[in-house]
Amino acid sequence: MSDSHRSAFGEHGGESSGFIERTFRERIVLAGVTLPPSTEEDTEAGLDELEALVDTAGADVVDRVVQRRQTPDPATYIGSGKAGELRDAAEAADCDTVVFDDELSPAQQRNLEKILGRTAIDRTAVILDIFGQNASSQEGKAQVELAQLRYQLPRLRRGSKASLSQQRGGGAARFGGGETRLEVDRRRIVRRIHKLEAELRDVAAHRETQRKRAKRSRAANVAIVGYTNAGKSTLLNQLTDSGVLVEDRLFATLDATTRRLQLPGGEAVLLTDTVGFVRKLPHQLVEAFRSTLQVAADADLLVHVVDASAADPVAQMGAVRDVLVEIGAADVPELLCFNKADLASEAKRLVDRNPGSVSISARTGEGITDLLTAIGDRLRAQTDLMELYVPYARGDVLAEVHREGEVLSETAGPDGVVIRARLDPAGAARLGRWSTATEQQ
Repeated sequence: MSDSHRSAFGEHGGESSGFIERTFRERIVLAGVTLPPSTEEDTEAGLDELEALVDTAGADVVDRVVQRRQTPDPATYIGSGKAGELRDAAEAADCDTVVFDDELSPAQQRNLEKILGRTAIDRTAVILDIFGQNASSQEGKAQVELAQLRYQLPRLRRGSKASLSQQRGGGAARFGGGETRLEVDRRRIVRRIHKLEAELRDVAAHRETQRKRAKRSRAANVAIVGYTNAGKSTLLNQLTDSGVLVEDRLFATLDATTRRLQLPGGEAVLLTDTVGFVRKLPHQLVEAFRSTLQVAADADLLVHVVDASAADPVAQMGAVRDVLVEIGAADVPELLCFNKADLASEAKRLVDRNPGSVSISARTGEGITDLLTAIGDRLRAQTDLMELYVPYARGDVLAEVHREGEVLSETAGPDGVVIRARLDPAGAARLGRWSTATEQQ
């Protein structure tokens, strides 16, 4: 890499470091490749989002280069000829780093850096860095560090800035037992990965205990999911006055926040805000945040918040659903919620094209009542409406009905009480012996 460039992208100064130093704003050239079945418009949309990610990470995009190919080049992803053109563009723009919109293999990254004479990284590294900046809780920091180290490990190489203990020169210097710095660094990273994995397993076990306790409370679990910066945290604040940090930036919220919410029908639900998704969300992050994202897979209902003012809300919906499939939440019932109706005339058209969805403004409160009503209706649709006859002598059963479900009415009879109640499938099975009639709503 040329000494004349100040690139901090891709540099690692320690085990918990990110991929970008923000002592200055780097000049970045973006590179995108159109592969079948994608179109050039898809590629430009991806680069627009990548530019927003780079800006969030603390750097400035000064140019972009695009290419159409049938398949990626195994050695450089873009081919040696295009790599030469990209080098000329990078030199003309006096850029510090080239960022690719698709993930590069370690070998492709190495080969490109040799040709370009400057750092070459990919979208994954940029997203990992943003997560590193925004992680605040102990769990969030551990999850991000684990994802970064898993990404970094195969990219270690002799003489590379990616080497944790690498200093200027002496890339092949020997340490105790004949180990090179590279071997020492690799061993340190593997050891740190194992330690973080053990810590996060303990956190996952604690979360599982909390989930079981929440299930015993019989309160329904509702998870807010959606694309990054769609307005999920603003919605949580609007619904529960929870005071969650809201910023107009990508991935401002990484830590799940759960609040209790009373629905118009009187039911109490547990409402959880989750980390935002994005197209090409790095697999390392999905794996590292799996225990946090499990809240979506365990939910009774997903409120999928969509930014109606986005350039392509349908594509963002697809990206969110792709991640939901990856975390095992594809079968959880979904309520589409088109946000920013105060800014987008498109919101009403989106609702018309998606029956059962709602349009809101989380900022102004417009449509919130409709959303709460829809949440209650969707949750009630998952329960059994039952009529039970419980003898007065069975006060324990009466108490269980009140504990397990939503009691709609009680009518006193000569020897017992006729109760109409909504019960989830487990409660309905337990109390079925007292049923006089059962109907599905």
